[in-house]
Amino acid sequence: MSKSRIEAFTDAVIAIVMTLLVLELPIPKDASWAALGEDGHKLAIYFISFIFLAIYWNNHHHLFQLVKRVDGVVLWANNLLILMMTLFPFTTAWVGEHPLAWPPQALFGMLILGTDVAYYLLMRALVRVNGKQSPIGQLFNHYPKLKWSIVLPVLALIAGALITPLAVLIVNVFVLLLWFIPEKKVEQTL
Repeated sequence: MSKSRIEAFTDAVIAIVMTLLVLELPIPKDASWAALGEDGHKLAIYFISFIFLAIYWNNHHHLFQLVKRVDGVVLWANNLLILMMTLFPFTTAWVGEHPLAWPPQALFGMLILGTDVAYYLLMRALVRVNGKQSPIGQLFNHYPKLKWSIVLPVLALIAGALITPLAVLIVNVFVLLLWFIPEKKVEQTL
């Protein structure tokens, strides 16, 4: 199968999800900086979620630069990734309304974990269909960043449950930092 359709579909869905994120932001009660500041925490979680989505898109783009073939398993793994990303507007709005509450933070943490697991499954499916000796297979033969992006959200959920719900957001920002710059090996391979 051609990879171009899966890339185009994913691009479109991520663009829509990013647009939906901003629609969840409330309009300030009046035309003052103070009114804008009242919802500063909602703006902060919006920016964090937007950056997460942008990073997923950047890395998805880099991932597919190494791919020659896709199959049905890849399509379903990609759909799982898309499903997880479509939940960002909902969880972002909930965390924005209740930034210090455990259930919204827990759901946000589970969403990050689920999205990272979906990305991992997509990568494994792409390696399977393209082969371990393919450029993508070689790149992800030993790739600790993927493991850390699953371990850290689990630790974030534990810290959120035991210490403070805000720990979920704080720890997951470190996951952002892991993926902020897409893998240089991809560019070197190309």
